[in-house]
Amino acid sequence: MNRRTLLATVAAATIVSTAAWADDAVTAGFIFIGPVGDGGWTYEHNQGRLAVEEAYGDKVKTVYQENVPESADAERAITQMALAGADIIFTTSFGYMDPTLAVAAKFPNVKFEHATGYKQADNVATYSARFYEGRAVQGHIAGNMTKTNKIGYIASFPIPEVIRGINAAYIHAKEVNPDVEFSVVWAYTWFDPAKEADAARALIENGADVVLQHTDSTAPQAAAKEAGNVITFGQASDMADYGPMPRVSSIIDNWGPYYVDRVGAVMDGTWTSGNTWDGIAPGMVGIGEISDAVPAEVKASALALKDSIASGEYHTFTGPLKKQDGSDWLADGETADDGTLAGMNFYVEGITADIPN
Repeated sequence: MNRRTLLATVAAATIVSTAAWADDAVTAGFIFIGPVGDGGWTYEHNQGRLAVEEAYGDKVKTVYQENVPESADAERAITQMALAGADIIFTTSFGYMDPTLAVAAKFPNVKFEHATGYKQADNVATYSARFYEGRAVQGHIAGNMTKTNKIGYIASFPIPEVIRGINAAYIHAKEVNPDVEFSVVWAYTWFDPAKEADAARALIENGADVVLQHTDSTAPQAAAKEAGNVITFGQASDMADYGPMPRVSSIIDNWGPYYVDRVGAVMDGTWTSGNTWDGIAPGMVGIGEISDAVPAEVKASALALKDSIASGEYHTFTGPLKKQDGSDWLADGETADDGTLAGMNFYVEGITADIPN
């Protein structure tokens, strides 16, 4: 399954930090699916790279390659970065999983970190964020604010991460508005502004007055602004340029502290493989400022939901919940385990869309 597939061709060269560095500096490399200026997913990963430079100064050199498709180009780009002397390489898209493992097997002395994947090795760690916690907050706001009771969702690829997000948003929209309906458009891309804009327009033409997205560009925000009276949420980055309307809040991916910590572990010799999956509580998932376009009481209840998730008082997936086919999933008060969430391949009851193969 592809992850953040970009239609543009792979960048011809790796871009190196322009900062001066010490002779014994650790080199941290980053493989990006989109351009660093995408305003979303890759932008925030690049902010994490810059945080590494700020934290360690001339003790670290960072290099990156943007616009790397999830194809044979990925393995070539990762290999070139390892051959060039990178000590740790972060591959920041799901579709880089197998290429990362393949290159890691050839370079046992290089550390690799793969974002959103699940395959590990002695020199390959995995990391991701519990984006679904932020989707719950978005769903709460969306369910309260829709006037047509139609919410549109631009989905990228039918992988568990995206399905979790759709379910989380739907559950919490339905909780505050039993009449809400979800329409899902699968874009089969992570960054393609034209496709994303078309998906947003199709949802809006079908009556959606709230559009959520699990794609990376700001094109859906622009389409919603053009339509007027449509609410959106920033994805991966704040996208605050579209506030206070249509963008009324956002999910912000905060990779900086993780990247600083993992590069530091390489520097001091304590790096080990493992899996990290953090959410609102540790700060890896942030909720962007809720604009004044949201009624005060809705803002207050959304922030209360955020706080209850962060404190552990509330779990995003808490029963009673059934699967789409009506079968029981979670009993009253029961919460989903991480194994089920990590492999989620079903919708919850009430969503009428199909999950593509």
